[in-house]
Amino acid sequence: MSGVNLQALVALVCFLLCLLIARAVMNIQRGQWPGGQMWVLYLRTLLGFLFAAAITLAFYAFAGIDLLHR
Repeated sequence: MSGVNLQALVALVCFLLCLLIARAVMNIQRGQWPGGQMWVLYLRTLLGFLFAAAITLAFYAFAGIDLLHR
């Protein structure tokens, strides 16, 4: 598999993880899942980094630049 294709796949996985974490944050805030404000803060921080990684990897994959095998 090409490095750029692998990078695009990792970007998609990061984005799917972002969706799962966003759902977890909403369930914690609604009170459906146990957790407090510290968990929400931690998960939102993780969400921000994962979203930034997904955008960066996808942008470079679209441009054809391989970042994973440098």
